[in-house]
Amino acid sequence: MMKNITTMLIGMLTLITLQNQANAATSEVTWTDYKEYRDIHAGEESRKHFRERTFKNFEKHFAKLASKLPEGQVLKIDVTDVDLAGDTHAGGINRMRIVKEIYSPRMNFSYQLENADGSEVTAGEIKLKDMNFMSTSNLRYRHESLGYEKKMLDEWFVDTFKAHVIEKDK
Repeated sequence: MMKNITTMLIGMLTLITLQNQANAATSEVTWTDYKEYRDIHAGEESRKHFRERTFKNFEKHFAKLASKLPEGQVLKIDVTDVDLAGDTHAGGINRMRIVKEIYSPRMNFSYQLENADGSEVTAGEIKLKDMNFMSTSNLRYRHESLGYEKKMLDEWFVDTFKAHVIEKDK
């Protein structure tokens, strides 16, 4: 009996998750001239692996943000520069990222929000910079990679798309 209830609950949760994903906008991220970015350097990891992992992390975050937009819409992002919070410095034989107030996160990109038929809803070019990234007491992504950058993107998204965001049924 307990096994049937557990199976039924897992099935219902899966259905709810799939339904929310089906009713969400999507995102497409392009990384233009990434070799020219200001700071996408790894600490102790190879540059290529760090860059790929970082880009994938940002892509997931943009997808999460886009999921708050109406069904069928596509949020297109073309990233032209990234400067991660902190800076990489040599520490003996190792390189490490040191985060200080003087090394604020920045990201430059253009965005376009399109309806399902390809018509443009809104578009713009953005140069984000969070000079107070260490001053806020509430860092939602405290234990996640790219927490300062994600917070900065969240604030941009809310300011830019507040009229477009839909409330999901809870």
